[in-house]
Parts: sequence; structure tokens; C-alpha cells
Amino acid sequence: MAATYENEHPVKAFGWAARDTSGVLSPFKFSRRETGEKDVQFKVLYCGVCHTDLHQLKNEWGNTTYPIVPGHEIVGEVTEVGCKVEKFKVGDKVGVGCMVGSCRNCKYCATDLENYCPRATPTYNANKTMTFGGYSDIMVADEHFVLRWPENLPLEAAPLLCAGITTYSPLRYFGLDKPGMHIGVVGLGGLGHMAVKFAKAFGTKVTVISTSASNKEEAIQRLGADSFLISRDLQQMQAAMNTLDGIIDTVSAVHPIMPLLFLLKTNGKLVIVGGLEKPLELPVYPLSMGRKLVAGSSIGGIKETQEMLDFSSKHNITPDVEIIPMDYVNTALERLLKADVKYRFVLDIVKTLKSE
Repeated sequence: MAATYENEHPVKAFGWAARDTSGVLSPFKFSRRETGEKDVQFKVLYCGVCHTDLHQLKNEWGNTTYPIVPGHEIVGEVTEVGCKVEKFKVGDKVGVGCMVGSCRNCKYCATDLENYCPRATPTYNANKTMTFGGYSDIMVADEHFVLRWPENLPLEAAPLLCAGITTYSPLRYFGLDKPGMHIGVVGLGGLGHMAVKFAKAFGTKVTVISTSASNKEEAIQRLGADSFLISRDLQQMQAAMNTLDGIIDTVSAVHPIMPLLFLLKTNGKLVIVGGLEKPLELPVYPLSMGRKLVAGSSIGGIKETQEMLDFSSKHNITPDVEIIPMDYVNTALERLLKADVKYRFVLDIVKTLKSE
């Protein structure tokens, strides 16, 4: 039997929520706001399962408010639009990513960087406004934060809305998207495999850097990487010193970055996009001796996210996914914790609802 969350909103919704730090999800009745004049309401079709969901469900970042309905890689079909909506109509395929609001007035919002707005509202588990994510049957969002889903892009490619933009944005912003460049990708998970695909589409040479030799065939034969380095192999790492223009580091566990810095050419850039829970040690010597840069990046603004979707559509870039019903999600989260997925789980929401 589904638990119920009482709030003031009138639109009945159904989803799956965790109630405590166990992170276990179960059926949940709640409500969404009415479709406002600038809002888009849509039926959720698919929702990606992100590693962030796991952190938030278990309150590993210390900011979770329960009950929590996760999900910020959401694709669906528009069922209702507000009277002042200009970009969408009923029947359109749309997506919502990691945020559903921002102040719309600050310098970041004015330059299409809503993701860095101090008042950005996450799609679920917002601190000041109770927001519920895409592990649910319907969504309502301001049209500014709704993405148009390209016609020839599979709907189950929902992880583009987080894993996709998280890797696309730093490649573009830090100038690591030039044909002929040599780019390193650390880690071959949900983020890493997307970084490889985008970097190759930009025309760069790609080297995957991993602790596991078992990933080599996958990286080169299937994902199209040009070479593979085992980061624990000292000889391989030494032979590759000063060869990379940039590195996208997707690893979420604490790991040494000095060996990575030695791989960079002078003026090379190491961009960290993994959600690390603890600080990394930052060795200064290899930075200063090569005028190298260590940076971070977090998703992208709405304009850039739409650009990424259109680029993916044009170049046939999609995440590798395993589609699952909702009643498998707790098992999927356990597998995700063990990195037992290639490379992202995606919930089939409509199929799940039809079977209930």
C-alpha cells in the first residue's frame, strides 16, 4: 500500500520515495502544483538512475529531507501547458534535468549559467522548497527549465540530462573539444563512457585511464577510445607523461591526482567532475612546473543542455543503459553501489504503471 504525503497542491501524483537513511524506496502518493501560466505538465516516460540519487537517498551529503522522491534525468510527453507557454504544446517530447528553478536575475542566470545561480532549485530534495523528482508518474515545471527532446533521440537516453551534460560542458568550456587534441578520461562508468563518446565526436584522440585492465577491450573496441592506461602500472604511466592536452576525471572515490598531472602537457587541464565525498590532496609542484590547471565543473545551464541534446541527436550519441521496471529499483541501487551496471539504469515508468 502506498504511503501518502499531505501538502497543499491539487494535482494527484504517484511515485516511489525513501522515508529514512536506509534509502529503501516504496510506493508513495503525493501531489504536484497546478499547471501555472508558464508551466509545462508532462507524463513521465523514463527516468535515469544517477549515483547522486544514491547519495541523497542515504543522506550521505547531510542535506536530505524525507520523504524523498529522487530522479533528475526525466523524459516524458507533454499533457498540459499554461496559457503563456510559448515553446511547448501537448504531445511534445520533453526532458527535465537537474534543476527546475533559479532566481532568473543574477549574473549567472543572465548568461545562461543557471546551474551556478546561488538560488538554483534542484529537481528534487530542494532545501527551501519541497521538490519531488522523476521516480513518479507526472512532472510540472516552468517551461524555462524544460528541454525539447530531439525527435530522433531515443527517449530512454534520459541520462544525457545529467551524465551527458556533466561531461559535455567541461569539454566545451575548457576548450578540450578541438580536433586533434589528446584527451584523457579517468574512469569508465556512467560519466566516463559519456566523456569518451563526446570527446570522440569532437574529433579528439582519447585515452581511457582506469585501475582495471578488464575495461580495456570495452573502452577501445566498443566505445572507440584510441588507447588505454592502467593507472596502477608505473611503466605505462611514465611512458604517457606529457602527452595529454586535458583530462576529464569522473571518479567519485578518493584517488591520487599527482600521476594524472604528470600525464598533462604544459598548460594542460585536469577537470574533476566526480562527486567526491572527501578532499583530495593537491600536489603543487607538478602544477607550477607545467603551468597546469585543476578545475571542477557542475552540469550546465539550460541553453547548453539543449545544445548538448541537439549535438547528441546529430551525432547519434546515447548513453549505454539497462532499462528496468520500478519494482527492481532497490536491487538496481545495490548494483549501482557495486558499479555493476554498464553504464546507467533507466526506469521505464509507463511500463511499471501499466503492470500495477
